[in-house]
Amino acid sequence: MNKQESDILNTLLLEPFVNQRILSEVSGHSLGVVNRSLKILIKEGYVDEHIRPTEKAKLKIKTNSPQNAIILAAGFGMRMVPINTQTPKALMEVNGETLIERTIEQLHEVGVKNIYVVVGYMKEQFEYLIDEYGVELIVNEEYAEKNNLHSLHLASSYLSNTYIIPCDIWCDRNPFHRHELYSWYMVSDLVDNESTVRVNRKMELVTSNQGGNQMVGIAYLVEEQSRIVRERLEKLDCDKNYDCSFWEETLVEKDRMIVQARVVHASDVVEINTYEQLRELDEESNHLKSDAISIIADVLKVSDKEVIDIEVLKKGMTNRSFLFTCRNKKYIMRIPGEGTDQLINRKEEAQVYQVIKDRGICDDIVYINPGNGYKITAYLKGARVCNPEIEDDLKKCMTKLKEFHSLGLKVDHTFDIFGQMEFYETLWGDTPSIYRDYKKTKENVLSLKKIIDGMDKGWCLTHIDAVPDNFLFVEQDGKEEIRLIDWEYAGMQDPHVDIAMFCIYSLYDRKEVDRLIDIYFEGNCSRDVRIKIYCYIAACGLLWSNWCEYKRNLGVEFGEYSLRQYRYAKDYYKIVMEELSNESR
Repeated sequence: MNKQESDILNTLLLEPFVNQRILSEVSGHSLGVVNRSLKILIKEGYVDEHIRPTEKAKLKIKTNSPQNAIILAAGFGMRMVPINTQTPKALMEVNGETLIERTIEQLHEVGVKNIYVVVGYMKEQFEYLIDEYGVELIVNEEYAEKNNLHSLHLASSYLSNTYIIPCDIWCDRNPFHRHELYSWYMVSDLVDNESTVRVNRKMELVTSNQGGNQMVGIAYLVEEQSRIVRERLEKLDCDKNYDCSFWEETLVEKDRMIVQARVVHASDVVEINTYEQLRELDEESNHLKSDAISIIADVLKVSDKEVIDIEVLKKGMTNRSFLFTCRNKKYIMRIPGEGTDQLINRKEEAQVYQVIKDRGICDDIVYINPGNGYKITAYLKGARVCNPEIEDDLKKCMTKLKEFHSLGLKVDHTFDIFGQMEFYETLWGDTPSIYRDYKKTKENVLSLKKIIDGMDKGWCLTHIDAVPDNFLFVEQDGKEEIRLIDWEYAGMQDPHVDIAMFCIYSLYDRKEVDRLIDIYFEGNCSRDVRIKIYCYIAACGLLWSNWCEYKRNLGVEFGEYSLRQYRYAKDYYKIVMEELSNESR
């Protein structure tokens, strides 16, 4: 039984046969297809001569009918900035209904009551669904590092005759049915240049490198395809190359998907990925009342609707940022991330910006709020960040860094590396370190303070977070300039700390560390200063490891970065000890 014949049979199960023309209208297939399909269905014994489903048809329906549903709701919903700072996208309201609740109720309408919701980001906000709708929550602890392929793998034991549903879908009409006869993946009739599949004449989904039908994301799998997907999930989830992959990877075999296409009108199913998509669908949604948008409107003296072309930028380790346009000018809005109020003194940050403004060092500040950390900057067109693997980039960035250090700027506060290290640890509360040898590692690193204190140090405003991503290469009046951005941690300190910070963020090995030191000092770094920088690498490694542990307790993971920082603490303590031992011989 092919797709067309299955669609005709499914339609006959929903409403009694009147005539071929009506059957054509309801099923969506041409009159010719209807007539051919009916002949085959009669011949194969699925309908009788009165065009009524037979017991054979009812058995097939029973075998393939929906048993459960899996809703994927673990991700950040990064493109939903600024909404997602307070609400997961699955819990956004559209036309007075919460997205995930509407989906659940539509499933209930067709008798699907066994529903599994894979959660991660702000997982606690989904807890009420257990009592309200009887769902089961599955927690994806690795939602920050892995995409929804991993989420579905966590729920793969439930795959049978199963609906798989993204959480950010608003369906005008109920897309689910009491009866399903075959596996399908839903696409719309809208052309999408980012799509990787298109529908061919046989209603197959073939892969495409040049766009195709918009991928809606809802799918239905019968047991045969569920088994294949389970096996592929098991294999791919173990492969780090697929950490950022979508579960749809499991459906692709050679040049096409193993399931049929189900095509819907673009207006029937809307994927809500951005603030503007939500505004377009429901301009009265409560979630459009964002503090960030209101601040922008107040600062630029415009209406909310004049804030357009909102585009999320790469999620920072501390903040979220988005690009937007207002009256033909582009800006960037920074929103502090989870727990940032514990980590950053915004008044001190504002003071730093006062000291460095008009010196051509940083980005152009339009607005900064010392209370909540919201910041608006002018967009620097064509800017790129430093590539820590390119020698020329490193030379230019170190020259800029040296120029900044040479200014000898002053502020009223200090960034105390060892004090901050202890402070970040206190933020863990009663939660012990995830590292079994943390106590010894900390003891070793603290012993380096005496060594540092015994060495000569400069003392001036230091960036502290002078990492490759914070060096912007821009063109101004036909000339290349370098700007240093993100001064949240800046304070009085030994400027050589900035070299250490650049190294550990870049995940440099020792050879690369020494290369950067030589670039900064133009080959004239003394042995004592080099050892001092090694000390800073160890101390800053533990500092950011502690910072990562605090963020981890908030549900934010940094994967390899966190582990590598802890390794810097241990490895560079050993390196310092070795260097001092060699010096004493």
